Amino acid sequence: MSEPKKAILLVGHGGIPKGYPADLITKLKRLEAQRRATGSPMSPEELELDTKVRTWPRTPETDPYKAGLETLGAVMRPLLNGSLFGLAYNEFCGPTLAEAVESLIRQGAETITVVSTMFTPGGSHSESEIPEELEELRKKHPKVTLIYAWPYNLEKVSKMLMEHIQQFS
Repeated sequence: MSEPKKAILLVGHGGIPKGYPADLITKLKRLEAQRRATGSPMSPEELELDTKVRTWPRTPETDPYKAGLETLGAVMRPLLNGSLFGLAYNEFCGPTLAEAVESLIRQGAETITVVSTMFTPGGSHSESEIPEELEELRKKHPKVTLIYAWPYNLEKVSKMLMEHIQQFS
């Protein structure tokens, strides 16, 4: 029997593209806050606004964060030993975590390791939102193994940061 086809999914925060109407972000964040406060599902208006910002046209100039995450992904790909690779964003940019997982499954992934670019504990995306979304995806795809590579070993993160700092000393 062959080994399950593996994939790595790198999840970044996501950024608002330059030139995107600020009033639409304000409205989106207000609707999101109301939804979270009441525990209700996303309203059609919130979904429309979320989709609009996530699909807004982007370039490296209008969204340097997205360009940076794509560059990190390009550097990671050769290190993956043939595993599939995908990118996802928590907010403001597409694809979503669910969209990226679905894409990797369509490509044949049977085991997907999800890794966040957010290293420190305490953030709502890494601590709550990603695990909650993965739990829903596990229910939807019971034959796919979804691994969340969290939390980070802070000693290893600290060592990496200190090695980086040494370049500037």
